[in-house]
Parts: sequence; structure tokens; C-alpha cells
Amino acid sequence: MQVLQALADAHGHSFTFQERLIGGCSIDRYGTALSDEVLADCQSADAVLLGAVGGPKWDDPRAKVRPEQGLLRLRKDLGVFANLRPVRVHPALVSASPLRPELLAGVDMIVVRELTGGLYFGQPKERRQVDGHEWAVDTMSYQDDEIRRILEMAFHLAQTRRKKVTSVDKANVLETSRLWRQIATQMGAEYPEVTLEHMLVDTAAMRLVSRPADFDILVTENMFGDILTDEASVLAGSMGLLPSASLGQGNPGVFEPIHGSAPDIAGKGIANPTGAILSAALLLRYALKLEEAAALIEGAVHRTLADGCRTADLGGALTTAHMTEEIIRRLE
Repeated sequence: MQVLQALADAHGHSFTFQERLIGGCSIDRYGTALSDEVLADCQSADAVLLGAVGGPKWDDPRAKVRPEQGLLRLRKDLGVFANLRPVRVHPALVSASPLRPELLAGVDMIVVRELTGGLYFGQPKERRQVDGHEWAVDTMSYQDDEIRRILEMAFHLAQTRRKKVTSVDKANVLETSRLWRQIATQMGAEYPEVTLEHMLVDTAAMRLVSRPADFDILVTENMFGDILTDEASVLAGSMGLLPSASLGQGNPGVFEPIHGSAPDIAGKGIANPTGAILSAALLLRYALKLEEAAALIEGAVHRTLADGCRTADLGGALTTAHMTEEIIRRLE
């Protein structure tokens, strides 16, 4: 918010901010992870900039109300079905990645994750007592239009980049993945200028660390995307660096860093703010259509890192506030 306000002051924009509760703090205040009133405010906004939810206080797996329920409901009710996670490796941070420098050359991908289907939302989802044994049931389901719309976004993005789509599934085992691959193949024929490749999720996990520069647009279902994007964050050197945008069709987008709430460092003022700040840049680009403003923030972050500014996760000593100040100072 400080970066957005500094940008507004310097370039004549005007942003109105409203702060609302979600997750654990909402459970403490309202008894629910996302109240109807807060959801209505999100639906009437132009965009939602989200902080991570969760923490040890609310981590009891037997609890009926959990922070993550607020996040899932927000995504579902806002209709944001596509989560975009750009992954780039800053030249100055190559040494921060556990991969060899030569593997990181040219890494520039966007992971497009389906966000409102699959195991996280399928029904039934329940515990059962069967013949004296306790069973847990989750349902993985997708229908054709859910798959088509996420693939369509992936193909459109590829047209603006290197024109390559990698569709990730588990078609050798899962029926949902076989439907996914069938539809991806059909759509590939509709975009002859885009190269389409199919890849099993276990192969994709291996390729992300052995040949990451091969990927341009990587599109996959909800759970696979959740796992692969955390793996891909290692390429950049820290989860604290990476942003995300969750988009729908004509609805407010949700913009958030990919990292969690990091309760082990809560209150210490040492968290890396870069992922959140770059998420604000994506908000400007996708929700407010302010491409130049988005590029200004991204340029300021690039110069800040190039100049050696580092928070603790990258081996530096800057606090969250100081890193933010350094980025603001480099806004042009």
C-alpha cells in the first residue's frame, strides 16, 4: 500500500484503500474466516490485495472453522478461476538459488493454475465410518468448461510471449486428467501458432529443477499447480520474491504473494515485502489496466535487487520497512 501510494503521489493516480479481515483474525473477530459483509466489500471493489492467512493458533486439523476456508470462499465467490504466477530469476540473485547458475539462464515462465475446481472443491468431502474403520474422502472433479476456460487463458498468454504451452496432467492414472488432455489437444488445434506439449506432473516436477528454462506457459489443475508453483519459487531464490494474480471474467481479481504467513518470523519486521509489492504491480496491470504504472514498480524492484538490497531470506539485513523504502526510493 505504501508503494502504491508513493506511485499515486508521483504520477497523479488516485487509489482508495479499504482494510478488511480474513483468515485467523476474522475467526477471532467474527467466528468465521470470511464474513458475508467482507465478501460483499470485496465483490464491490476493483481489486483485492490479500495478505497470507493462517498460523499455529488456528492449525488444529479438527477445527470446523479454519483460516483457509476464507481464502477458498473468496476465490470461489469472486469467480477467480485462474491463478497466474510469474517466475523469473533476477541475475543478481542467481547465487541465492540452490540450482547451478547455468540451469537458471533464461528462466522466465508463467504458471497458470486452475483455482476453483479439483480436489479443493470437489464433493463429497467428508469422514466416514465403514466396517469399524475411519475413512477420509476427497473428490477430484472437473467439467469441460472449467478446463477449457483455464486453457484458453494459457493459450492467450502464450500468444504474447514465446508461444509455447506445457499442459501438465496425470493422464496415465486420473480420469480428470484424461479429460484435461483431450480438451487441451482440441484447443491446441485452434491455436496453430502456439506449440503445445503434454507433460505428466511427475515429469514436470523433475523438469522444473533440471531444465526450467524450457517452460514458457505451464498450465495445470488446482492441486498440481499448488505444488509445482512452490517448487518453482526455489528457482528465484526465495518464496518472498514471487507474486500472483487470481483472475476471473469481469470480476475483481485477487492479488497476493505466493508465500504463507510465516508465523516463525511474525512481528519481527524482517519478512521480504517484494512478493507483495510485485503483486500490487500485477494488480495495476490486470485489474486497473495501468501497464506503465505496473512496469514502474517492477523496474524499481529490479533496480533495488540489482543494487544489493536484501532481506534476511536472501542473506541480507534489511527490515521489511527498509526494503520497502529502498524500492520506493527507486520509483521513477
